[in-house]
Amino acid sequence: MEWMSALATIMFLRTLPSLLPPELRHLLTHLFHRLLQTLTADTVSIVIDNSDANGLTNPLFNTIETYLSSKSATSSKVMKVAENPKSRTLSYSMSPNQDLLDYFHGFQVKWTSKSHLIMTQNGTSIENRSIVLSFDAKHRQAIHTMYLPKVLHDAEELEFKNREKRLFSNGRDHYWTSVPFSHPSTFETLALDSKLKEAIKSDLTRFVKGRDYYRRVGRTWKRGYLLYGTPGTGKTSLISAMANFLDFDVYDLELTAVADNTQLRTLLLSTGSKCVIVVEDVDCTVDVMNRSRGMKRSHDEMVSVNLSGILNFLDGLWSTCEGERLMVFTTNHVERLDPALLRPGRMDMHVHMTYCGAEAFRTLMKNYLGVGDHALLAEAEGLLQSAKMTPAEVVDVMMGCGDDAELGMRNVVEKMKWRQFEMAADAAMVTEKEV
Repeated sequence: MEWMSALATIMFLRTLPSLLPPELRHLLTHLFHRLLQTLTADTVSIVIDNSDANGLTNPLFNTIETYLSSKSATSSKVMKVAENPKSRTLSYSMSPNQDLLDYFHGFQVKWTSKSHLIMTQNGTSIENRSIVLSFDAKHRQAIHTMYLPKVLHDAEELEFKNREKRLFSNGRDHYWTSVPFSHPSTFETLALDSKLKEAIKSDLTRFVKGRDYYRRVGRTWKRGYLLYGTPGTGKTSLISAMANFLDFDVYDLELTAVADNTQLRTLLLSTGSKCVIVVEDVDCTVDVMNRSRGMKRSHDEMVSVNLSGILNFLDGLWSTCEGERLMVFTTNHVERLDPALLRPGRMDMHVHMTYCGAEAFRTLMKNYLGVGDHALLAEAEGLLQSAKMTPAEVVDVMMGCGDDAELGMRNVVEKMKWRQFEMAADAAMVTEKEV
């Protein structure tokens, strides 16, 4: 009787597909093949230990951990979390004996964190950690040529973003010293015309993504900016916003502390990649006067670093530096600078920083008074053009009022009216003298 029961079961299973709707039959067939592939798959594993046989740290292990930290927060069921003391951000990592699934070009890989104790030669036990990457053997080529290089690239980017940005300065000892760079200025808080903001951001984005382009055309990966305009128009804040936008370190180059052109070259060549090198008030600190206008310094103003030293660095020495760099000059008097310094290839983008306009004023209202609109806004905007106040002057009035938006707006309007009166009085005096 048992053989008859088995025969009946086989006959039923053979006729079952014909009894099912085509869609369901197709789905079951697909799932059966997927199960069969899983059971018969040829799995390859790559083991990355945290140290070698001599106990030396394996840097690749830390790199892989950095990559997986970006996945753990959303993909791991059990994870460890800690605060990164440098960037003040949360850092996630896989707990021991946990799996994490990652996907690349339509296929799946599995990362597994392992931990176990091993005995050393002196009889003590230490923790040995490893990370195992498992994948289907048919993806071996893609793993080695595409996936792992991407993992290393992404980890490098994460390490760069999570580091502590630094502000470097040079002194009489001829070396760079640094402190944490924590200037809060961003393009969102910057009191600048929105079109100009977007133009600068687009230019910076093209620049940092241009490694292959610069290499293909045989040019050094550098870009020069000139920020010029009245004092108090936000040149330093713009530099800080640029550095924060790119996550670059800042090198504040004080040329009055540089003995000569040779020392200048040594300092500039010791800068790191991914940095902004800043020379503020260049017309006051280095001999770059406009020769075509016959402008010369007095003997008391002579400095050892000159235009030739700056140009030699911009044109030649950059080629020995690896990685991308920005160099930003600022001046209050662009007409004093020699045209040789200003041409494209040296100063690629010229940014004119001017008096506070309506759009910049509204940004300052939001930043310092916490309001986006006010009954006095229209009057203030009507006074801006003739009052000629810089963003720094507007901020000075607003900060004196704390978070009292009513007082802040009233004082700003009064300041603008007083500025108009002063300018009218000055103009009358000039006219009187001419008469």
